[in-house]
Amino acid sequence: MEIEAVSTQTNMASACLCVLCGLPAAGKSTLARRILSTAAQHGWRATVVPYDDLIPEQAFRTKVVEDGHTEWKSHRQAVLYCIEQFLQKSEILPEAPSSSGISVAAWEQCTQGLMGPKGLKPPLVFLLDDNFYYPSMRYEVCQLARKYSLGFCQVYLQCDLESCISRNQSRSQPVPTEVILEMVKRLESPNPQKFSWEVNSITLNSTGTVQRVMELISSALNNPLSLGEDNKEQKYLWDVGSRVMHCGACSGCANVCLVSATHCATRKSFPSEHWQMNWYLYSCKTSFTQSHTHIHTALCNILTYTPINTLGAV
Repeated sequence: MEIEAVSTQTNMASACLCVLCGLPAAGKSTLARRILSTAAQHGWRATVVPYDDLIPEQAFRTKVVEDGHTEWKSHRQAVLYCIEQFLQKSEILPEAPSSSGISVAAWEQCTQGLMGPKGLKPPLVFLLDDNFYYPSMRYEVCQLARKYSLGFCQVYLQCDLESCISRNQSRSQPVPTEVILEMVKRLESPNPQKFSWEVNSITLNSTGTVQRVMELISSALNNPLSLGEDNKEQKYLWDVGSRVMHCGACSGCANVCLVSATHCATRKSFPSEHWQMNWYLYSCKTSFTQSHTHIHTALCNILTYTPINTLGAV
């Protein structure tokens, strides 16, 4: 099947943000390299945004830096900020601000992949390589795509746990096995039936072909997102939160919702954090007979993006 030609119509996106998610050693980086080679053959400027290289190791500690944000979450937001700055000032090849805390050298390598003899040439493709185990992490990328009317898509690399652990152990700097085991419990793969914004997603195994990914990216470029979709979705999600709050399961349920909503409001949190709260409460609404402390603790962990390698079982 031929890859759909990128349209020249006025609503074509100038860039696509493609999320590559899955367990460590599932094959994301290998797939990214194959996509880069194929994209070049089609005249696309593509680059990999490797979170592991951009975010320093010490950021995975649970140090709170400001407004309840962990250092790790602040670094993740800095990666998206650098992408946004690049989209705004691509003609001058902006550098990563030293205050962002991410690796300047790694970021320069990312941006060099988008440059050619005659400068930038649309379409641009950013391959965001990370575990992205919470839907809320992926949703922040979706929000950025909507803000600038970009293409957005997701590729979930499906791989059995034993294979991931085996491959990981052969790496020069393996991820601790206990981190992978904990991530298996928490990882939420893209689910278009549950979250409509994840509709442009595919699942591949380790032997999946690049052809499907290229078709996915092409479709995303020809169907850019818009801010209007985001506004409708935010209203829906707040409505969901309201229904959960009035589900009548118990007074403790309402108290947890109220405290969590106040937590977001007083911290002047990002819209994505509101979404995280609603999403989590909705997913827990059938199990409110559990300990209220359990629910509140888990919710706070999500809102502060506590990294898995320092997070105990909730």
